[in-house]
Amino acid sequence: MTLSAIGTIRRPHPARSPVPVKPILEHPMRMSHYVLPAGMLLSACGSDPTPTAPAAASTGRSIRVEATQHRLANGLRVILSEDHAAPTVSLCVTYNAGSRDEPPGRTGFAHLFEHMMFQGSARVGKGEHFILVQANGGNMNGTTNADRTNYFQTLPSNQLELGLFLEADRMSALAVNAANFENQRNAVREERRLNYDNRPYGRTYEVLLETAYDNFAYKHSTIGAMADLDAAPLEAVQAFYETYYAPNNAVLALVGDFEPDVALKRIRSYFEPIPARPAPPEPDMTEPVQRAERRATLEDDFAQAPRIDIAWKIPPGNTPDWFALGVLGDILADGESSRLYQTLVKRAQVAVEVYGGAQERRGPSLLTLTILTRPGQDLDAVERELDAVVATLQQKPVETWELDKVRLQTRRQLAQQLQSTLTRAVLLAQYAVFYGDPLYINSIEPKTAAVTSGDILRVCRRYLTPDNRTIVRTIPSSRKQKP
Repeated sequence: MTLSAIGTIRRPHPARSPVPVKPILEHPMRMSHYVLPAGMLLSACGSDPTPTAPAAASTGRSIRVEATQHRLANGLRVILSEDHAAPTVSLCVTYNAGSRDEPPGRTGFAHLFEHMMFQGSARVGKGEHFILVQANGGNMNGTTNADRTNYFQTLPSNQLELGLFLEADRMSALAVNAANFENQRNAVREERRLNYDNRPYGRTYEVLLETAYDNFAYKHSTIGAMADLDAAPLEAVQAFYETYYAPNNAVLALVGDFEPDVALKRIRSYFEPIPARPAPPEPDMTEPVQRAERRATLEDDFAQAPRIDIAWKIPPGNTPDWFALGVLGDILADGESSRLYQTLVKRAQVAVEVYGGAQERRGPSLLTLTILTRPGQDLDAVERELDAVVATLQQKPVETWELDKVRLQTRRQLAQQLQSTLTRAVLLAQYAVFYGDPLYINSIEPKTAAVTSGDILRVCRRYLTPDNRTIVRTIPSSRKQKP
């Protein structure tokens, strides 16, 4: 399975966790990208620390992360995970704020704040966050998706206080003023032009979401509509910050070379003076049952070949059916040994690339597939090949080697990625927000291994039906391509 929290692995495609596939539904700021398992979050913790397993320790039987959990007086959840292998610390602050929290007419606010958070605060000048971290040997970034926004940095361990100071200052007193709003609105406008409006297939995923979902929470893209940002008054932007950027709506995860008692004392000194605010409203995530297949066709001025994107509605992450669908997605489309690659690319030779998987969302999720076809193919014929592969999976149990492949890939990717203190920090914080349990990370391997061929047969029959799917065809435009 695939882990993807803030980085890229394989191809640009919306993914689930565990196994990274980077969609356009995440927007990293600049700087380097980190590959992290994507759907990992953690819980509201009790006031007493709760120990767990060894920090990213891999034994012959399991791969586990050790952490303790704390809650400050103002509601900030804190997760600490020691690792003295290198003199560095990784710090991640994740806010329970994503594009799902945006009402109609106010899209793009969550992503806008990913930019705004680097524009200065009460004691930090505009752009100085980057300067201070880099000048002290560190790096940092931030990403937004539908379910959360996070900010993370890795620093030498003797610069831990710098990281805590910077995060606390912008949590308590971000410079949300007219000048910063205007220049970052322009930055988002340029990002929109670059990543969506003027690149091949840049609009495809947006159209897929708009067509597949009925509930507005997931129906719109993370970058949002420029018309909404253009029409937004400064007061609405300030209100978003005051509503969602509060300690009781955030999780702080610290992983690396530190002494827990000293680190927790420093965290309290920087963050506990920040007052809690009223809890934000929880978005309605109800998604009606889909009763008929949905289709859309998109003409693309930049595409060189037709592309077919398919989405089936599936349950939220961290549910038994979601894990089974995650394994099914890998059997269908993960790598050259997958069913669809062997059929569409190798045997029928109607496609040049196939990829996909089960997205991990806090609410109703999607199992998505992307088929990049060869030019001149009959797209109806390509879909018939796809339907035949799915029909086989609904009639006959998968092979044992296919299940073993997914289990081994999941274990390998966990072992590799959890060596990074930054990966652990991001995942611990994210799983706290998603599921209220940072140590969900330790259940990924056993829950994946527990999926049986019978589970695959059952979920394939239940969810991968024509009435439950959305298909978007992106075709090269008949108009002259833009320069």
